[in-house]
Amino acid sequence: MKLTNCKLSRKLQLKLLEFFVLEVTARAAADLLEIHPNSAALFYTKIRKIIFHYLEQEALEVFDGEIELDESYFGGIRKGKRGRGASGKVIVFGLLKRNGKVYTVIVPDNQVLHLNACNCKENHSR
Repeated sequence: MKLTNCKLSRKLQLKLLEFFVLEVTARAAADLLEIHPNSAALFYTKIRKIIFHYLEQEALEVFDGEIELDESYFGGIRKGKRGRGASGKVIVFGLLKRNGKVYTVIVPDNQVLHLNACNCKENHSR
């Protein structure tokens, strides 16, 4: 996957990429480079999509053979209900290959349908 249909000059693209790596916001980068904020935001989005594409390809190559699946809950407030029913928690579904890498994806809820969709996507993309 390549960066396509970008009307920014090569020099501006490289500067925006540098700001992206340095974790400068798109708006701040646009102000520094004197370009429209939407142009910087679109460029950042395209970079994120490219990164996602390559990470997804790598995940498909890594996870062949025996793997472990699990879900975890992150965040939320400590007071009140704990565990699965606690509000404000983010559910993360993960795949682990023994002595290898971990692939994670945030899921909207822990329903079997959503977890199966994540799992099927992995199986059918090979």
